[in-house]
Amino acid sequence: MATEASVSATGPPQIPNPAQRDYYWVRSFVAGGVAGCCAKSTIAPLDRVKILLQAQNPHYKHLGVFATLRAVPKKEGFLGLYKGNGAMMVRIFPYGAIQFMAFDNYKKLLSKQLGISGHIHRLMAGSMAGMTAVICTYPLDVVRARLAFQVKGEHKYTGIGNAFKTIYRKEGGVSGFYRGLTPTIIGMAPYAGFSFFTFGTLKSLGLKHAPELLGRPSSDNPDVLVLKTHINLLCGGIAGAIAQTISYPLDVARRRMQLGAVLPDSEICRTLTKTLKYVYSQYGVKKGLYRGLSLNYIRCVPSQAVAFTTYEFMKQVLHLN
Repeated sequence: MATEASVSATGPPQIPNPAQRDYYWVRSFVAGGVAGCCAKSTIAPLDRVKILLQAQNPHYKHLGVFATLRAVPKKEGFLGLYKGNGAMMVRIFPYGAIQFMAFDNYKKLLSKQLGISGHIHRLMAGSMAGMTAVICTYPLDVVRARLAFQVKGEHKYTGIGNAFKTIYRKEGGVSGFYRGLTPTIIGMAPYAGFSFFTFGTLKSLGLKHAPELLGRPSSDNPDVLVLKTHINLLCGGIAGAIAQTISYPLDVARRRMQLGAVLPDSEICRTLTKTLKYVYSQYGVKKGLYRGLSLNYIRCVPSQAVAFTTYEFMKQVLHLN
């Protein structure tokens, strides 16, 4: 989930008044948080199925993506598709907000302080922003994964608060919330980096070479061009697909490490290298390291599309352009 500042059209840039500057951080935080929540709510059922398949849940491991989507409501009811989504919303609002804000600031830092510009600074700033957001919100991601992995009738945790207490007491205190952090950070670097890079590059090229066809004036600042909605959706989907393909094996390893004691083979999956080797030796590439990738292609396109489109909309509503 990533975006880039709009590209200016002809004419001098407008200077925000003091009131706009004073509340810029708050407005930017809200815009990113809302974009993240909308994107994740759109694909919550697919996220639940992805976790079940990645970690080889015994109730569903013999099924494929669409068969699991049909099986979960039958076994757990329709709301079973949204299990763990409450924890996800608690996590994703600050995650999206931090990532968008960090990206803008890292990009300025790289460009103005270090003299790094062009396409490469998008890749670097995106990677750094993704890692910053992950570190700040990782415990919530662990809790969400644990709740989503549970199956009706076999609950180990009764809710978000209980999951936090149980993990803290039984899995080594604070360190229990950071299992799988290493593969998450390593995986987030290429994912967020290529997501920002791809979307930003497509956006810049589109607005530069075909502004009348692909762009339109921002509703809050006519001197700024933004992508048309359907083009924004397309660019976001492409960015998500490319980023997911590159980083997916690390995502599989991260989920298995996060689930910890929930899995019978948790003692084997304690480091990134051991987890990747174990998954490969036991399940291979297609059914192990890339299990559920087809689902990720299905989920990342609408997710990224909604995230980019919502953020662009919120920027105009909150006068961030």
